[in-house]
Amino acid sequence: MNRRRPFRTARAIILLVLAAGTIIAFRGVGAWLIHEDALAPVDVIVVLSGSMPTRAERAATIYRMGSAPEVWVSRPESPGDDLANVGVHYIGEEEYNREILIHEGVPESAIHIFPDPVIDTEQEVQEVARLMRQRHKSTVIIVTSPPHTRRVRALWRRIVGENPRLIVRAAWEDSFDSSHWWRNTRDTFSVVREMLGLLNVWIGLPVRPHDNY
Repeated sequence: MNRRRPFRTARAIILLVLAAGTIIAFRGVGAWLIHEDALAPVDVIVVLSGSMPTRAERAATIYRMGSAPEVWVSRPESPGDDLANVGVHYIGEEEYNREILIHEGVPESAIHIFPDPVIDTEQEVQEVARLMRQRHKSTVIIVTSPPHTRRVRALWRRIVGENPRLIVRAAWEDSFDSSHWWRNTRDTFSVVREMLGLLNVWIGLPVRPHDNY
């Protein structure tokens, strides 16, 4: 009798289980990245930069439900000043998001654009919290793309904590395919970026935002 056969069989079973677990985790990471909170009345809704027009559209939908009296729009860093120096007029993303919100039924008087530009999500979170404390707001809904929701929540917990209170909502108008994210470059890039971003949060944010456009 070959005494090594049971060992080899056990090793093969373990390898098969590990392989199956890896495949399941790989396929499921897209859905795992999506982390939404239940809707509730808040002081303000915030539209993070990126993924036009879906984030602004979802923010407008939430506004029309009566969840908040104001919508704040993130102002991403842009080449506007450099282009102005050579005589080229640049319209920033924040202005397009304002137009989308108005088109979707949000009164212009309820829309407020960040006073200062931000570079990345970390700075957006910091700016939202700063403005909320400055303006005595205690609760916020942040609207972002589905795969970005878990990282926004993780950043808020690390940088801000539980006060002010955050609700994260996904812009489901986004075309992200959480079940088959590896089938196109856009979704694959989103998953890789979010996983790297989460890793950076988990290990204490050692990778810092760049300081120029």
